[in-house]
Amino acid sequence: MIGLVNFLKASGVGINADDLKIHLACFNQREHPIDVYYAGNFKEWQEWQNNRNFRCDHVLSLIDLGYGNWLFVGVYKILKYKSLADGSFKYSTKLLTKQEDLIGRIIVHHKRTRNSYIWHTPKIILPIMEIRGEKMTVGEFPGYNSVVISHSTLKTITEQKISSWHGALANIKGIYLITDTSTGKHYVGKASGNSGIWQRWCSYAKNGHGGNKELKNILKKNGEEHIGKFQYSILEIADTHASDLDILARESYWMNALKSRELGMN
Repeated sequence: MIGLVNFLKASGVGINADDLKIHLACFNQREHPIDVYYAGNFKEWQEWQNNRNFRCDHVLSLIDLGYGNWLFVGVYKILKYKSLADGSFKYSTKLLTKQEDLIGRIIVHHKRTRNSYIWHTPKIILPIMEIRGEKMTVGEFPGYNSVVISHSTLKTITEQKISSWHGALANIKGIYLITDTSTGKHYVGKASGNSGIWQRWCSYAKNGHGGNKELKNILKKNGEEHIGKFQYSILEIADTHASDLDILARESYWMNALKSRELGMN
């Protein structure tokens, strides 16, 4: 089974295997790098580091997919860095050429230890498990009963107006759930406008609170980065002909069922 570094070399990527660090990008308590990648911001995200992690010529970047599988998202040349006032570091990097068609398509296997930044050695094979036909992106709409997404994924979906999601969410009214994953508290909301759940979720994607007073207070107290703790799902759908009173009654039912007034964020 061919390893990733050898495969990249054979593909013409000018990778310096003798001065190469591997960045194993994992969830960092604020956001998952796969969501950052889907949003198209991985390069900038990686360039900010708490420590001087990139004392090397090249960085090979992998994103955790779980179960020891990692998504290849590029090899970057380290150009320079600067120290910031808070003790962190901002790097300038350049994506190497001849790998554009490979980024987001190659999945490798590697058993990670505690370190997220490791030097490449001949013993680290990174065997290729799969080369996908298409780049990994936010998936197609999975069905109303299967929606569980983070704020960053919601933002990507709405900003890119992914057609399957827009088609599904813009044509139904219903009841949705926002969960603060740091506390387990719920907010039950309703969508009764002409553009259904899509319209409401677009407002949450922009600012995290959608105009809701309690969500505003939570973000004011914990900081804007707390948006990353919010998770979105759908409790119940209704067609666009359902009356506002019907939707209001179902919202009240779910608030009572989940105790989101007494214990949550309603």
